[in-house]
Amino acid sequence: MLTIQTLPVLNDNYIYLIHDPVSGETAAVDPAVAHPVLEVLNQKGWRLTMILNTHHHGDHVGGNLELKQKTGCIVIAPLSDQHRIPGLDRGVVDSDVITLGKHSARVIWTPGHTNGHVVYHFTGDNLLFCGDTLFVMGCGRLFEGTAEQMWHSLQKLKALPASTQIYCAHEYTQTNGRFALTVEPDNRQLQQRMDVINQQRAKHLPTVPSTIEQELATNPFFREDSLALQEAIQMAGKKPVEVFAAVRQLKDNF
Repeated sequence: MLTIQTLPVLNDNYIYLIHDPVSGETAAVDPAVAHPVLEVLNQKGWRLTMILNTHHHGDHVGGNLELKQKTGCIVIAPLSDQHRIPGLDRGVVDSDVITLGKHSARVIWTPGHTNGHVVYHFTGDNLLFCGDTLFVMGCGRLFEGTAEQMWHSLQKLKALPASTQIYCAHEYTQTNGRFALTVEPDNRQLQQRMDVINQQRAKHLPTVPSTIEQELATNPFFREDSLALQEAIQMAGKKPVEVFAAVRQLKDNF
């Protein structure tokens, strides 16, 4: 079984360390900075063997070069972003497979937030490291892609097993939940979930991981087929991608 260590860094970023106790291999997902990663590696006696970047933004790749220099790890990231990823060793594309010991992760291309964004789905472990494509009750802003691209990307993630654990790269959950309540105020599961999340954040606890099942019930960007949501934003009967685009625009102005 893989061990996941969550490292809160900067204002609201998460770096994840994925450790395989059998092989001793460790991956760092989206290391914004190097120092906290090096500290944990030292404390636990782990060896960093690879970095998994989901996209090129500085708060996801900022620690690449220092970690590579100090640990000898390799950097794995989207091939299409090869000129924007510091220290890239292996560029990956949709459906590629990376291995950590005997564990394997499928690369899923999820353009929208950026054109080259990918996520890593450890299929046998039910783990998804999704960067800025999917958040707890949210999704990434459309900095480079279109609403249609992001909608298609999220459809891929919606189709994953319901029990899949979601490790996103930011702690945006309270704000996302407050917005979700504006477009689905009568969603009882959403109301109950926000009560729990507010308690977690009052204690400075992470709200990750979530699950695909929880997101299907409470994430407005997974719920474009909800009639209550459609009616709340006056989009009843519209195409799903149009509903999604309208929700994204509302969130941008929230």
